[in-house]
Amino acid sequence: NEQSPAPELWSSIDALHEWLDTNRPVEGREGLLLRMLKLSEEVGEVAEAVIGATGQNPRKGVTHTWEDVQGELCDVVITALVALRTLTPDTREVFTEHLARVRERSLGPAS
Repeated sequence: NEQSPAPELWSSIDALHEWLDTNRPVEGREGLLLRMLKLSEEVGEVAEAVIGATGQNPRKGVTHTWEDVQGELCDVVITALVALRTLTPDTREVFTEHLARVRERSLGPAS
């Protein structure tokens, strides 16, 4: 018996989407594209945190923790869901259906 993510996830995504739209400095297609590009920024922050957690920059040393990496990964997920909500009000259904296809493709049919 699988459960979908908690309803508060989707209400939070809707609220964040509404807040961003209310405070959007750039409208139209350019605003839409910038919303999608925000994902690249967030993924870059994951990379920065991993480099910082492993001390890969000899000039800086260890600057982040693995908890920082977790937080940045959460930011990527949130940003992706808000970007998806920007494209469709049916975010929950689109995501759930896509996840089911990925799961079946990777793990086989659900039993």
